[in-house]
This record gives sequence, structure tokens and C-alpha cells, in this order.
Amino acid sequence: MVQPERFQFAIDRGGTFTDIFARCPGDKVRVMKLLSEDPANYQDAPTEGIRRILQEETGMQLPRDRPIDTSKIDWIRMGTTVATNALLERKGERIALVITKGFKDLLHIGNQSRPKIFDLEIVMPEVLYEEVIEVDERVVLQQSGCQLPKQAGLETAVGSTEEHVEVWRPVNMAQLEGQLMGVLSKGIQSLAVVLLHSYTWPNHEKQIGDLAKRLGFKHISLSSEVMPMIRAVPRGYTACADAYLTPCIKKYLNGFSAGFQDSLKDVRVLFMQSDGGLTPMERFSGSRAILSGPAGGVVGYALTTCTGGCTRPVIGFDMGGTSTDVSRYAGEYEHVFEATTAGITIQAPQLDVNTVAAGGGSILSFR
Repeated sequence: MVQPERFQFAIDRGGTFTDIFARCPGDKVRVMKLLSEDPANYQDAPTEGIRRILQEETGMQLPRDRPIDTSKIDWIRMGTTVATNALLERKGERIALVITKGFKDLLHIGNQSRPKIFDLEIVMPEVLYEEVIEVDERVVLQQSGCQLPKQAGLETAVGSTEEHVEVWRPVNMAQLEGQLMGVLSKGIQSLAVVLLHSYTWPNHEKQIGDLAKRLGFKHISLSSEVMPMIRAVPRGYTACADAYLTPCIKKYLNGFSAGFQDSLKDVRVLFMQSDGGLTPMERFSGSRAILSGPAGGVVGYALTTCTGGCTRPVIGFDMGGTSTDVSRYAGEYEHVFEATTAGITIQAPQLDVNTVAAGGGSILSFR
């Protein structure tokens, strides 16, 4: 194994504790555990862990009130439960849903599945949005046998899936601008945009996104970009989760990078995604981050327990201070492409991890 010339940091930022693993020059290994939240002593646990290790190993003085010198850092890789806990505890950003007119209640109705068909009390799926804006627009898949009344000379186009679409109504931008301003006035600055058939023809969603950005919305999640898949309901849930969680992720990333010189411009910083892969910090988003921390645990125990080949399946039980994650590894990673976490269905590639909002720091009470 080649010895590193600079420091390499692998970090698990959990809801209660943060664990830092560092490979130092000379192949020395350092491990450190800190409270994830300790405002009396530091603003950010991963930054503080890196600062302490660099200071102790190099002898350099690195004051907490100054950005950390990054010249001795090779790379940083991190898994975080920031998105997981924000979803479990419902502490994400306030959002509004923008959807095709006539489909206001689509995500509230959901797919009408009844996993427990004999239950007398049916619990409706939760929604993350506070407000709904119905957009006066309509795009329809072109069908030669369609007998619905329609105008002559409609605009037609070929979508990304090679399906032909007809634009029955363009976006009423003037009306939409007033609706968006009304949402902004209520303090909502994050949008999820879900239009029918945008998975193949996203032009209307892009127009709405451009308008919302011009009006001052801080984050816009277009379903055609977040997860361009057929089926509007799971695509809509995923866009809402992205709009709900990405601002939390960006806020954390901005705070983390601000603790280093030039905001980590010359350092390779990668974050663990829900599917077990790594992505650059600037591309880390809410819908792909829900299982960021738990996914790192799956990859870790898979590599350490099956080095000589997996003869029997391994069960992963990861109890943190805030949540508990259970998974299975039998020689290959088990992925799902639609999963429900904390009552929210997400259509995105994820490792098959089951998470519950109860950890070592949870208080169980009986009344």
C-alpha cells in the first residue's frame, strides 16, 4: 500500500456522534470521536476533528476562529445523516408544490396501495409541501387513435424517450408569476415542480424553474432533473423530498467548507450517496442523500466481513444515537429503486436499508 504524503480523512457525521478516521503521512492512523453538536466548543464536528488531528500531528497552531490550511489535506470523504434525520424529525425546508392544473391532490391521494388491507384505520401518506400551485398547462402524449376534442395546429415535439407529445396548453406565465409571488410572501423559498409527462418533455418545467429563480426562490427541484422517470406519483414524491432536504444539505455544506481556506477549492471532497457511491460535494443533493450515513456503514461491513468470500449472508445492525439502520449483505450490494423512508416514497437508487427513528439516545416512555 502506498503511504500517503498528505492527510486523508474519512468521516461519518451522525446525528449524535461524529467519527473521524485519518491516514497520516507515514501511514499512521488516527481515530477520533466527537459530539456532532457541541456549540459551546466548536461550530462543526468534522471540521473540528480535522483541525485537531492536523494540529496534533504537524505541530502547527490552527486557531478555531481561522480557516484551516488545506495544503496538507489530500482528500476528505464523508457520509452524513443530515438528510436522514431532517426527514425522520421533519425538520426540512418549507416547500411548495407546483403541479399541472387539475392534479392538485395527486400526491395526497398517492397510488392508493393498501399494504395492510384489513386495517380499519387507513393512514394517508404524508406530504412534505405546505402550499400547492396549479399551473395552467397541458402536455399530452400523441396517440393516433385519440378521440378527445383538441385544437388544430397544436405544437408537437419528440421527447427524450422518443415519444411524440402535443402541447395542448403552454404555461400561463403571467398567472403563474402572481401565484409564485403569493407563496414567496408566506416565507416559502423552496419549490418542487412536477408536471405530467415532463420525464420525456421537460420544457415547461424548465420555464417554471427559470421564472422561480428570477423571482428569488432559493431552491427549485424539477422532477425532470431530479428523477426523469415515468409515473408522476413517485416522481413527484422524489422531487418534493429533494426540495425539502437539499437546502438543509447545502446549508450544512456551506458551513463545513467555510471552515477551510478557499472553501476547500483545491481539496477532493466526496460525499456518500444512498446507493453506496461517492459524489463531489457540489453535486450532493437531498433525494440522493437520505441514506448517506447508513450506506457508508453497509459498504464498510461488506468490505470487512467478506474479504475471503461471503459463504453466509451478513446482517448489519447500526444503532446510532438518533436512528437505527438494518441491512443485509450476501456477496453483492442489494439495491432498491423505490423505497419508503419515514413515510416518504423515494424513486432513486438506494442500498436496501431499513431505518427507524429510534437510537441509543432515544427515550422510551409508557403512558
